[in-house]
Amino acid sequence: MSAEGAGPVPGSEPGSEPGPLCPEHGQALSWFCDSEGRPVCAACAELGGRCRGHRIRRAGERAEELRNKIVDQCERLQLQSAGITKYVAEVLPGKNQRAVTTASAARELVIQRLSLVRSLCESEEQRLLEQVHGEEERAHQSILTQRVHWAEALQKLDAIRSSLVGMLTHLDDLQLIQKEQEIFERTEEAEGILDPQESEKLNFNEKCTRSPLLTQLWATAVLGSLSGTEDIRIDEKTVSPFLQLSDDRRTLTFSAKKSKACVDGPERFDHWPNALAATSFQAGLHAWTVNVQNSCAYKVGVASGQLPRKGSGSDCRLGHNAFSWVFSRYDQQFRFLHNGQHEALGLLQCPARLGVLLDLQARELLFYDPASGTVLYTHHAPFPGPLFPVFAVADQTISIVH
Repeated sequence: MSAEGAGPVPGSEPGSEPGPLCPEHGQALSWFCDSEGRPVCAACAELGGRCRGHRIRRAGERAEELRNKIVDQCERLQLQSAGITKYVAEVLPGKNQRAVTTASAARELVIQRLSLVRSLCESEEQRLLEQVHGEEERAHQSILTQRVHWAEALQKLDAIRSSLVGMLTHLDDLQLIQKEQEIFERTEEAEGILDPQESEKLNFNEKCTRSPLLTQLWATAVLGSLSGTEDIRIDEKTVSPFLQLSDDRRTLTFSAKKSKACVDGPERFDHWPNALAATSFQAGLHAWTVNVQNSCAYKVGVASGQLPRKGSGSDCRLGHNAFSWVFSRYDQQFRFLHNGQHEALGLLQCPARLGVLLDLQARELLFYDPASGTVLYTHHAPFPGPLFPVFAVADQTISIVH
């Protein structure tokens, strides 16, 4: 309320204890100005005082109000303390017990599942090793059989030759003529022994080690352990003028308009929207991941350094020559391309990221979806080195994940 509504303002409260005085008037601070939020004296609260027109009330009222607030706050604090005490005494022990129980169940689940995986891996290991051993034995027996066969053939050829040489050496003309039929039979017998021919039966069949389960587990383990270790960046000297390269040299963006700022050179692709990595591989195991979720037209894979760069022919187009092996997406069509051969891949969903595994020792190129743990395609062949990671983009952007 204003000073007018507060009634007459006395100089001081009767019986009030002496306290701080107004620095301006030297009177007791027995009133409180709500407008300025501070205690004032009677002179300040009068019509001519500095607090004229302000809401003024007795200091005791303000103090009582604060006392009530303190009481309310103390009650709230007491309730809060009681709640915390109850929480600590009743809730936390239950939480702790549930955490222990849940952790124990989770631990058992991990152990059970890994035990099952381990058991499955051991069974698969035993099966594959037995398969390898069986294939080794088969090849070994085939070779032994061939050894016996050709040893017998050599003996026959040696006996025939000795017989013919004996006839040639010891028989006169008449005797030789009389032996004509025998000579014919011996010659025919020798001609029946054919020269050795290459046979796949004598070779160890490496396909016996191929297991979808092993391949999937291996790909998951490799990408989990090697992902990010290959610091692959694009070689800017190879980037097509239809592509823009990011500053970190990991992102390629397609542009329908040919860049005029792109200086041509012998290493640059001048027609197809291709680019090679600056890193090449000649041996060992290598893995990298490409973010392809923003593009509906791209190719990712490896290429030989012999890949031509100039012109619009298929010899420069990824997957259409003997120098490139790529996973290709165009709209909703997914294919593996090499040397003009297209193998359609029936994928249920578009991968957001594409993992590439290159095992040069095993002569294997594998494409993998890290999100689903799915092996998308595996290619086995001897590769001419060195091999470069290769990329093509005809829609929006792809990026090497680091």
